[in-house]
Amino acid sequence: MHTPNQPRKPLRALLMSLVLPGFGQIYNGCANRGIFLFLGFVILSGPSLAVAALYLPAPWTVLVSAQSLLSALAIWIYGMVDAWRTAKRQADYTPQAWQLSGVYVLIFLVCNTVALPAVIAYVRVHQVAAYRIPSGSMSPGILPGDYLFADMRYNCPGCQVAVQRGDVAIFTYPNNRTMSYIKRVIGLPGDRVQIRGPDVLVNGKLLQKTERPTLRNAALTERYDNRSWKVVWTVGTPRVPDVDVVVPPGQAFVMGDNRNGSQDSRNFGTVALQDIVGKAMQIWFSIDPEGGVRWERMGLTVE
Repeated sequence: MHTPNQPRKPLRALLMSLVLPGFGQIYNGCANRGIFLFLGFVILSGPSLAVAALYLPAPWTVLVSAQSLLSALAIWIYGMVDAWRTAKRQADYTPQAWQLSGVYVLIFLVCNTVALPAVIAYVRVHQVAAYRIPSGSMSPGILPGDYLFADMRYNCPGCQVAVQRGDVAIFTYPNNRTMSYIKRVIGLPGDRVQIRGPDVLVNGKLLQKTERPTLRNAALTERYDNRSWKVVWTVGTPRVPDVDVVVPPGQAFVMGDNRNGSQDSRNFGTVALQDIVGKAMQIWFSIDPEGGVRWERMGLTVE
């Protein structure tokens, strides 16, 4: 049976590429071009960001990530423009046998509700996830308004990186499993953790290596093995109860670096190791809650 000409409609082609990169090319009969545009968009908006965050030197991560996102945006815009222009040239277009409304719906559903979300979910769960910091509990190293990358290849079956003392960990809050918290790991199973004012001891070893603070908001340096980090202890605030606990099997003792401004294991107890899902890596963007971008924090490595 003869199939009558059905001129392609430029506006429809543009809108189809707007809702899904490459979709307008499929409508125009350019299936290969549409597939490559879709794959390019998916790779640049997901896996390439993971590669940049995990494998490139810290100073390069923000730049390469931004370039990847801009490239993905460029592919999206190019797809819309190309779909519009190609449709305008196809005034005498004869649809191919597979170009049916049901096929278009199926392609949209598979790509937009299965393929793209699956790739993004895999990257976020197993490779790299982005988090926004809403509070100052991890000051001075991590500030409210920081956006950071977390390595999700961490503390999981088959992962090569286990939880260590001093890690800045992302975990599920024990009292509300819909929330993620970020704290520093202080004690592992079997460790004895003792806290007396600003002094923190792990297995009898004092972490604090500077003089006892005498000023408000004094910054202290803590060390364990070859690792060190800064913490803040605000003198003169209500005293936090002393702690003397042995970390149970399968648990970790966590604390915020802002010792007087953090809800942590001193309040809600130890955290199950299986609930620790990521390790903070670096800050990729930062906005001051009072206004303005903190450019100097972009690309900082989390110690």
